[in-house]
Amino acid sequence: MSSEGSPVFTQSVSQPEYSSGAKDGRPQYSKIREIGSGSFGKAILVHNVEGKQFVMKAIDISRLDSRECRDAVNEVKVLASMKHPYVIAYRESFMEGNTICIIMDYAEGGDLHARIAKVKKAGQSLNESQIIRWFTQAALAMKYMHERHVLHRDLKSQNIFLSSGGRARIGDFGISKVLDNTSAFAKTTIGTPYYMSPEICQERPYSWSSDVWAMGVILFEMCALRVPFDAPSIRVLVNKIVYGPMPVIPTWYSSDVQRLSADLLLREEKRRPSAYDILRYPMIQAEIRGMLMEEQAKNRENDVVPLTPQETYPGQLRTPRFLMPEVARLPLAKHHDAPSEYVPEQGGA
Repeated sequence: MSSEGSPVFTQSVSQPEYSSGAKDGRPQYSKIREIGSGSFGKAILVHNVEGKQFVMKAIDISRLDSRECRDAVNEVKVLASMKHPYVIAYRESFMEGNTICIIMDYAEGGDLHARIAKVKKAGQSLNESQIIRWFTQAALAMKYMHERHVLHRDLKSQNIFLSSGGRARIGDFGISKVLDNTSAFAKTTIGTPYYMSPEICQERPYSWSSDVWAMGVILFEMCALRVPFDAPSIRVLVNKIVYGPMPVIPTWYSSDVQRLSADLLLREEKRRPSAYDILRYPMIQAEIRGMLMEEQAKNRENDVVPLTPQETYPGQLRTPRFLMPEVARLPLAKHHDAPSEYVPEQGGA
């Protein structure tokens, strides 16, 4: 890679599936600094000729096996199909030699895992209102993905990114799987160990509820500042996830948060709420209403449509299009009164 401030890519390779990284013979992106690396390659903060910052994910396919190459190409396809306020926006992709370059929006606030670590180091805790806001935004994104038959398969706090305005956005679709229909199941054991569902640990077929489990781990992590299951080895970790006692979040969080956490981490996958069900919990519906009012106040003319009479609430005249399906009629959560493996302790906040 080139030094800071120098052109990253100046030529494009003819690949019909990708757009060019160059415009009029000039480099479109210049490197600012490397912000991450891993087995996939590197994540580089870049800017375009107008000075706007993006993240370039550079994947050297010459070192990948055939499955990893498919994963890299799959990420491009999945990212290109995702257009939602709470999903990291894909801009373009192109080939430079043996490198796939994926250009995505830059989340100035870093990732949720780093934010949790910062709060923990300071000896503080996250406010419940902030937890519910980030969780609701991620849940809206998960519902959007699942409606499009996309199973993320690697939801974790490192893959939830924060914008400068505080929005949570899901990213990193490198191992996502597009299932053929809503009743399909995946069979490959994959994902980050701390966030693996019991069915994945037991090498059973899994589906949408595994993403829901991962969201439960993320919710627990925001509340407790740690993952619910930890161990010195994969074998011990798997045993804890499948058979160990179910940990509980701190009692100063409300009973609504306690119940939601417990429902998401039900070991029997059929008993977990779906992404649709999660958005019907009264606590989440109240948060969506709050988000709606904030969006209206920011810009009433920005991509909005009139509400129908059935969707009108006191003081609300118009609603952002992406929130419309979530504010209509507002039924109670199907799983809200379902038995749970955890009953909140007496005296919990």
